Amino acid sequence: MPKTEKNKKRTANKYLLYWQEAFRDWWFLLRREMGMVFKDEGVMLFFLVVPIFYPIVYSMIYTSETIREVPAVVVDDSRSALSREYIRKVDATAELHIISYCANMQEAREIMRQREAYGIIYIPRNFVKDIAQGKQTHVNIFCDMSGLLYYKAMLMANTNVSLNINADIKKQLAQNTTNRQDEVTIKPIASEDINLYNPQAGIASFLLPGVLVLIIQQTLLLGIAMMAGTSRERNRLHELIPVGRHNHGLLRIVLAKTSVYLTIYVVQSVFCFGVVPRIFSLPQIGNPVTLVFFFLPFLLAVIFFGMTVSAVVRERENGVLIFVFTSVILIFISGLSWPSAAIPGYWKLFSYIFPSTFAINGYVHINNMGASLLDVRKEWDALWLQAAFYFFTCCLSYRYKILAARIRTYKDYRVRRKVES
Repeated sequence: MPKTEKNKKRTANKYLLYWQEAFRDWWFLLRREMGMVFKDEGVMLFFLVVPIFYPIVYSMIYTSETIREVPAVVVDDSRSALSREYIRKVDATAELHIISYCANMQEAREIMRQREAYGIIYIPRNFVKDIAQGKQTHVNIFCDMSGLLYYKAMLMANTNVSLNINADIKKQLAQNTTNRQDEVTIKPIASEDINLYNPQAGIASFLLPGVLVLIIQQTLLLGIAMMAGTSRERNRLHELIPVGRHNHGLLRIVLAKTSVYLTIYVVQSVFCFGVVPRIFSLPQIGNPVTLVFFFLPFLLAVIFFGMTVSAVVRERENGVLIFVFTSVILIFISGLSWPSAAIPGYWKLFSYIFPSTFAINGYVHINNMGASLLDVRKEWDALWLQAAFYFFTCCLSYRYKILAARIRTYKDYRVRRKVES
């Protein structure tokens, strides 16, 4: 056999042995990491229990979507047939329930102060007289603004009833002779109110998509941080990557850990974003394949971000201190509960650190509005950019930890040898 062919064969065998060893190390590290997950009760709580339990609990709390039968009181100084009709129609709406007729405003305020009612409807003395004279009259409503949903219920019920009575009054004053004339008099411009992307105008359809994304991110970060703390506590020198036979390849370590976390959270994501909305009949018009492609960079970005931050974690509980307090902040600065245009610039920059900011906005567009990947290209690109950047920082921090562990192990070995001699 020619010498050049022998060299090629030797080189090929060398590469083959290298990849075989790399695969064996990767497989060993993957099985060890998976074993650590299922042997650690704290990690299992974050990885397996919370992502299943929390979405169900939150969905059950908000399952009614919107509030009904908000208690309200009435002060009717008009005491006329028309004012009683107005009150009856308000009481018949789904939003309000009239619990009491008060003699004056002082009595009504006292009931609100005791939190037995969340709104007051005041009908003035000249209510009918003004209408009879062709003047505009007013019905005043007073709302408990500590809860915006109470305000929404009061406003919706009274607006709809006043429009309905206005239409009847217009019809009587017009004295038309045909039904068609009545229709034109009541509603010269025909309009239809359609709730796009949230047909029930409910709080669950509005809020839960963002909460589900945040649950996936925070539990994953907490679990990774706890795993890092456990690794440090289980070796004598408290190293994140202790020196060992299989712990000598940076990519093998990073990819083995990533494979474990990604495998577990692909399943959890299917449950959160596929099963939970279906169980509780939440809007779900997005293409499942689009969701899969959209959430892949999100999970990778969260995993690499968690592994980067875990490099500074010294104890198991550190992750709780680092990540738990950010949960509420992240939902507020994501642009879901408050318009992103109204968020201060420095908070917007802070929100770009976390993958949930882009994932929440993209998921809402895909799931509730039926957007395609091209429609959420900005969020998708941002998630891939975060995944690449955090992969680089993760490799950098792990490389530093591997070298630091080798140096400390060598120094420890020399000290022990010196003591023994």
